[in-house]
Amino acid sequence: MRWSGQELGVEQNDALPGLAKLNNLVRSVQTPEFAGVTFHEILAKSALNRVPGQSMMPFGWTINPYRGCTHACTYCFARPTHTYLDLDAGDDFDRQIIVKVNVAEVLQKELAKPSWRRDPVALGTNTDPYQRAEGRYSLMPGIIGALADSGTPFSILTKGTLLRRDLPLIVEASRHVHVDLAMSIAIYDHELQQSVEPGTPSAKARLATVTAVREAGLDCAVFLMPILPYLTDTRAHLDEALRQAKAAGATSVLYTALHLRGGVKPWFMQWLEHAHPELVPKYRSMYYGTNAYAPKAYRRWLAERIRPLIAAHGLERAREDPVTGGIRSAALAGTPARRDGELPQLFGAPPDPGALF
Repeated sequence: MRWSGQELGVEQNDALPGLAKLNNLVRSVQTPEFAGVTFHEILAKSALNRVPGQSMMPFGWTINPYRGCTHACTYCFARPTHTYLDLDAGDDFDRQIIVKVNVAEVLQKELAKPSWRRDPVALGTNTDPYQRAEGRYSLMPGIIGALADSGTPFSILTKGTLLRRDLPLIVEASRHVHVDLAMSIAIYDHELQQSVEPGTPSAKARLATVTAVREAGLDCAVFLMPILPYLTDTRAHLDEALRQAKAAGATSVLYTALHLRGGVKPWFMQWLEHAHPELVPKYRSMYYGTNAYAPKAYRRWLAERIRPLIAAHGLERAREDPVTGGIRSAALAGTPARRDGELPQLFGAPPDPGALF
């Protein structure tokens, strides 16, 4: 499956079933440096995605320049979004990557509309904008520039060390709008991290990126998300994680226990059965039936364990966006943060698959 220079708007009969129906597919590309991965380049119809909210914050805004993610995290809650195009939530999510090649241009037009209120925009709350594909497509510089030029505050949550490439742009943007950055580093056992998140940079590399952000003069939160029951919830692991985050310069941390929504649970359990079969009965008792979240009792236990450690390392608890679940924008000062044991809004309802294009 290797196409180049195909006509826009022509149905590709030999494409994957869902993709064959698109009228905005430009081409699908495979390259040697991304063995086993196919990039499906599309012309997006929109860039800003409105996320339903509740109470004081009725909605939020996100941008997803990519769909699917080569980080291949077994627990990724965004996996079910791939089924919208008849792709599966497992290998296809890791290897069939949708790329909105015109996202920056579309975003510029949307931000120029008189109706745009310059609400905070979150990146990285669905799929990672700094996954490896960004090294090929360089979509983020245009997005950052469009947001800053329009006076729109934004936040970035990522596992990608490629963030460092754009630090000069981000620093410049921060002179004009609120910019909030967070690095997701959940696992500090290298062998376990490479098994659960095989496509991600190492924790060491991500911590070095936190340091680079701090040296550039910006704050950086660390997301200890998700914490895996019986694997990364020991006092020793949490203590070491917080020690390393503090040493790297993290200004705050945010944590939550693993959740497994329907389309994610089979994929994660398949990994668990292979890597830690002894834990399968315990996980099945916690995430039974359609239950996606760890039991409330476990979440309370986890909060009681980690809160003293956060304080002991001189860290603050980060505040998340009440709608998107990402790092909360400084532009939302005064908006209530989530309390221990509560669940982020983004995880309460699946992302709208219709917002894909």
